[in-house]
Amino acid sequence: MRKFAAACERIAGTTKKLEKIAIVANYLKSRPLQEAAVAAVFLSGRPFPVWEETTLQVGGRLLWQVIEELSGKSGAELTAAYRQHGDLGAVAAEVLPQDGAVTGAANSDGLSLPAVQAEFRKLAAARGSIAKAVFVRELFSQLTALEAKYVVKIITGDLRIGLKESLVEEAIAKAYDGNLKEVQRANMLLGDIGETLQLTADNRQAATLSQVKMRLFHPLGFMLASPAQSADEALSYFQDALVEDKYDGIRAQAHFSGGEVRIFSRTRDDITESFPELPEALSGFSQDVILDGEIVAWSYLTGESGETGRALPFSALQQRLGRKKVSEEMLRRVPVAYLVFDVLYAGGELLIDRPLAERAKVLDQVLAAPRIPMPAMSNAKQGRLALESGESTVGAAIATQVFRAPVFRASSPQELDQMFEAAQARGNEGLMIKDPASAYSPGRRGKSWLKLKRELATLDVVVTAVEYGHGKRIGVLSDYTFAVRDGDRLLNIGKAYSGLTDIEISEMTQWFLKHTIEDQGMRLVVEPKIVLEVAFNNMMRSDRHNSGYALRFPRIVRLRPDKLPEEADTIETVKKIYEKQGHG
Repeated sequence: MRKFAAACERIAGTTKKLEKIAIVANYLKSRPLQEAAVAAVFLSGRPFPVWEETTLQVGGRLLWQVIEELSGKSGAELTAAYRQHGDLGAVAAEVLPQDGAVTGAANSDGLSLPAVQAEFRKLAAARGSIAKAVFVRELFSQLTALEAKYVVKIITGDLRIGLKESLVEEAIAKAYDGNLKEVQRANMLLGDIGETLQLTADNRQAATLSQVKMRLFHPLGFMLASPAQSADEALSYFQDALVEDKYDGIRAQAHFSGGEVRIFSRTRDDITESFPELPEALSGFSQDVILDGEIVAWSYLTGESGETGRALPFSALQQRLGRKKVSEEMLRRVPVAYLVFDVLYAGGELLIDRPLAERAKVLDQVLAAPRIPMPAMSNAKQGRLALESGESTVGAAIATQVFRAPVFRASSPQELDQMFEAAQARGNEGLMIKDPASAYSPGRRGKSWLKLKRELATLDVVVTAVEYGHGKRIGVLSDYTFAVRDGDRLLNIGKAYSGLTDIEISEMTQWFLKHTIEDQGMRLVVEPKIVLEVAFNNMMRSDRHNSGYALRFPRIVRLRPDKLPEEADTIETVKKIYEKQGHG
């Protein structure tokens, strides 16, 4: 671990990409293969390979308490150190004994990387904060301050040494004379950069890397879309576009194999338990498949036009998010649907290199093929949801549906504008505009997929509290909590950290420090005198703020020094905007 920490210090000490790659490559090559494999995982900023999905469940508060206890420093001293560094690992390196004298780590040979990972596994298996704190103390007792710095960084999932996993892939190819494209593809398919390193180091790697197969139930990265400001801009990248509604739900990748269904979020977390009605709806395919789509809250009531239902606002779906156990009442109250728009794997073949137009045909075939239902579950888990209106049932039980997201073609800005208005009339955010010739690029955002949406509205708000940033914003106050007026009161409605320039943030930091009402450590309550204009995509009811509302994707448009706090928008304006969305 000591040599790993020293290598990380060297990596952090340069801003040059090639130097970082060379340092990583030389370090990996110098270590035994098993240790190098674990190092590759750690250098990617995680304790375990991606495919394992094992989590430590250790928060910053627990780490803070252990560091405070072992260092003998006060909370105020730790807060001061955190304000300076903006990183808990760096705080540990500063406040813990530099020579490891308290723990005796300086007199030992230190832990090997496999041994550290074994300790991480014990920590992941521990249940409850008390048990986890014991394991963290025991682990730290075997580390020097510098080693503890990087153990904390791995636990929190962010090394902050200017190293991305893609650079680790390049270093692996350099260290073991591997083909970079084969290394990248193997890591993508396996979800294990350590295993990828071992295959690359094998003298027979020309065969082993190229023969790597997709590991089902390991989520691929999601292809992302870039924003387009107008229909004209969208069609400047490609003329003949495939167009879908942009739904206000959560992106989800569904894997089916051998009768098992698992669903993953955009952050690659397993969210199957949050939507227990979807596995049955996605079951029975005649082949292994990986689908890409959107989970939305769904109204199954048939409209006057004969439509089979429509997506509900995100605020409805939000009630389902983050739940490990979903009650039958919640299943009835917030039914969902899965709108599928892409297929990444089918019939034993990875399809991401095929053009979108070809994948669309495969997707239609997959969804149209007869399916064999899974063994019977309870009514709730099967998604047989009785539709209720008030106290009376207005519909028969309806199974949760998997829909092929409707797709259209457009070749002119006028067509796109008409489709945009129609999408918003259906209650959706806007449009997704895609190049039919595009391959699926996991984890990348380019101009092959575009999203066209417009701001719902802007609000003039008053800043009530600010927080210190981290990373590049160490030492400045960059996260702003803001409020609207309710008579003489201010009601918080959101928080934003993007939109201002570095110069503006620096200037505002000095102002807020001089106008602090209450210093809460990393958070300052400030005099409510600064007015901002903020934009947002959606508004929802929420208990998070005392206004009773929350803004989705808020961002700062500009400072409004020309406005007094008394001129900020009111809660009545907020209610009107909310009702305009169709929530009234």
